Amino acid sequence: MTLTCHIARALAALTLTATLCTVPLAGAEKLNVLFIAVDDMNNDLGCYGHPLVKSPNIDRLAARGTRFDRAYCQFPLCSPSRVSIMTGLRPDTTQVFDLQKDFRKTSLPNVVTMPQTFMKGGYFSARVGKIYHYGNPGQIGTPGLDDAASWNVAINPRGRDKDDEPIITQYTGAKGSFGASMSYLAAEGADTDQTDGKVATETIKLLEANKDKPFFIAAGFYRPHTPYVCPKKYFDLYPLDSIRLVQDPTNDRDDIPRPAITIANPNYGLNDTQLRECLRAYYACISFVDAQVGRLLDALDRLKLADKTIVVFWSDHGYLTGQHGLWMKQSVFEESARVPFIIATPGQKAKGRACGRTVELVDVHPTLADLCALQPPTHLPGQSLRPLLNDPSATWTKPAHTQVWRGTFPGHSVRTERWRYTEWDNGRQGAELYDHHNDPRELTNLAADPKLAAVVAEMKALLVKNWPADTYSNTRAREDSKAKQKGKKNN
Repeated sequence: MTLTCHIARALAALTLTATLCTVPLAGAEKLNVLFIAVDDMNNDLGCYGHPLVKSPNIDRLAARGTRFDRAYCQFPLCSPSRVSIMTGLRPDTTQVFDLQKDFRKTSLPNVVTMPQTFMKGGYFSARVGKIYHYGNPGQIGTPGLDDAASWNVAINPRGRDKDDEPIITQYTGAKGSFGASMSYLAAEGADTDQTDGKVATETIKLLEANKDKPFFIAAGFYRPHTPYVCPKKYFDLYPLDSIRLVQDPTNDRDDIPRPAITIANPNYGLNDTQLRECLRAYYACISFVDAQVGRLLDALDRLKLADKTIVVFWSDHGYLTGQHGLWMKQSVFEESARVPFIIATPGQKAKGRACGRTVELVDVHPTLADLCALQPPTHLPGQSLRPLLNDPSATWTKPAHTQVWRGTFPGHSVRTERWRYTEWDNGRQGAELYDHHNDPRELTNLAADPKLAAVVAEMKALLVKNWPADTYSNTRAREDSKAKQKGKKNN
């Protein structure tokens, strides 16, 4: 054989090797996915710069991958947000705006969810705990509003936190109704006694049983959602005198449109001691969940799966802890719409770096399909984040959209790297503009500032592009308005 032939063969082999490295072929080893969801967790984490909260395991996950600093949910309420990320569709397409609607039985009977994309690609798909909506804590131990078609296996743990409900300290809400209450318990017993401890245990069992096949395994933790219940040792991490409450200007609400205020009496009228107790409990639950995440990461290492498993960490929405006198969610203020979001992939070019681009949870479905060489459904509105995993500062112009529903009209909000712009009832009930370069706490509403009319026009155009007149939330609002007017005439 001539030297020329040897060189030609070598070049062909190199070309084939390069192809195999960039485009997985049939029969090539597939990347696994460990999909970790948390409930009602905001960005109060060590890796996001919080000075007090202890989250060493989520922090080490961030060190393995990319931490997205401007990641946003599409609807800051459990079921609408979870249906959106799991389908890859915006709430105006899913038409899920509440905690009761089952998308599979109503608006999207034939939709292909993210786990189904993986199942179609030959993956084992399993869920432990809360991925689709559960009433929390009411439906713990049941399937809740799960989508059975998304899984080969689904497990619904139940821990002693359910049995301890009679001894929970509760400051707001109907007695014994905890889902939207300011309530907490420093529990006795071990981590593994709690529902979230059992979520970790059962997820580890699934990892062990399926380590030799491609898998999409979802671990859905229930905390730090209220009631803030976790073992006492996590409360001990946060002495009460170390807890600092939000201090907003006394006139903070003067320039905020009424629909943006979800709690009329600031902080529910609770005193500072009660608020600090609840915030301490919230932080304790974050650290408790962090420990369970650590157990999962340790299992990946022990089973030698870390080098072939993509790990995604996300929350269904953020959580207000006193900003503007508000707590919890269902708001488009930054602390409610923004989520902690981390992706760690084997072989990604940039590890341990932060990305400041605006990204959305609807980007997750196309991203994971792209990374695993699968074909997602067509017409998904999200965009693969692969370029940002390789270079967190890569050019990226896509804004983030978040919406809420106020009974008969929408609140639509758009976020760019500098600005947040919100309209209530398409501006008829107010608008908000915040400059995050100079006002990250969103204390000064600039929507009426004539000097910023061009910015308002630009942001409004982004809003209208995402929510045109014929979109579901706008047509539903008009129908509800007509029905309301008709009712008044009939009366």
